[in-house]
Amino acid sequence: MINQVYRLVSARKFEITYKDRTINKGDRVVVRPTHLSICAADQRYYTGTRGKDAMAKKLPMALIHEGIGEVVYDPKGEYKPGMKVVMVPNTPVEKDEYIAENYLSTSKFRSSGFDGFMQDYVFLKRDRFVVLPDNINPHVAAFTELITIAMHALTRFEVKAHGRRQTFGVWGDGNLGYITALLLKKKYKGCKVIVAGKTQFKLDNFSFVDEVYNIDEIPGDLTFDHAFECVGGKGSQYAINQIIDHIIPEGTISILGVSEYPVELNTRMILEKGITVIGSSRSGTIDFQNTVDFLAANPDVVDYLETLIGSVNEVNNIQDISDAFEKDLNTSWGKTILEWKI
Repeated sequence: MINQVYRLVSARKFEITYKDRTINKGDRVVVRPTHLSICAADQRYYTGTRGKDAMAKKLPMALIHEGIGEVVYDPKGEYKPGMKVVMVPNTPVEKDEYIAENYLSTSKFRSSGFDGFMQDYVFLKRDRFVVLPDNINPHVAAFTELITIAMHALTRFEVKAHGRRQTFGVWGDGNLGYITALLLKKKYKGCKVIVAGKTQFKLDNFSFVDEVYNIDEIPGDLTFDHAFECVGGKGSQYAINQIIDHIIPEGTISILGVSEYPVELNTRMILEKGITVIGSSRSGTIDFQNTVDFLAANPDVVDYLETLIGSVNEVNNIQDISDAFEKDLNTSWGKTILEWKI
């Protein structure tokens, strides 16, 4: 069959390309995307701020790595047409006894040098999707991948951090900070979660946590057992160093924010306090399954996550794609969702 792929060919310019695909490969299931979500990484490509070298190396490329769809065809008949699934963007080509699939240098990741989900149909290996409950809000399910980032970080935290988990600090008042704080409150019953950010109207959304602070007004005597940094960019330097100042000795700092440039850390105090620093990036199929199971078991979490739906945009043509990306650039809170009807 001929599949239409909607690729970014240069900054702010999309074009349709055509690929001939075989639908009867037994290891592939054909999925029609239905709801997609724009990520900051997609925007860096769309606006051309990713850098000339990266743009020249990775374009043309279909964007979007957050999305759900419906099964259209399974040559083995295991998955019925219309079955709702969340698509996994990470695509490993090997297995390692110690290194997870999302950390293998050989793995491919959609919308990062490898076509993302902006296609008429996506051909997925059987371990590259997870079946969704029928009753989950599709606009929330569209950004499941972002939720898996926090879920993956918590899984790594569980293995590496000490057992005192009474108080947590979360730095970052954006989407990832919101999700991480929410998962912490739900997973660790009775724990205290403290959120620090710099934008008051964003902090106002964190109604479920115990304390919120502006980063310029943090009490000198504030302490917590462990912390999660969800800031990213140059701001991650100040966030991590502020966390180091307030964390109780031998606590764990999980770093989730992505920075394009090196940042300076107070290593003297990392050593003096015996702090464990954990880096987390992306996620794998197991994290998607854990996330879907968690959301199915905790429908109230889905209700809270609906707060992150910034806008919903119906996409019927290429101009609609560009309009949605432009709208997302001017959205100060939440996720931009695409109802993929092109």
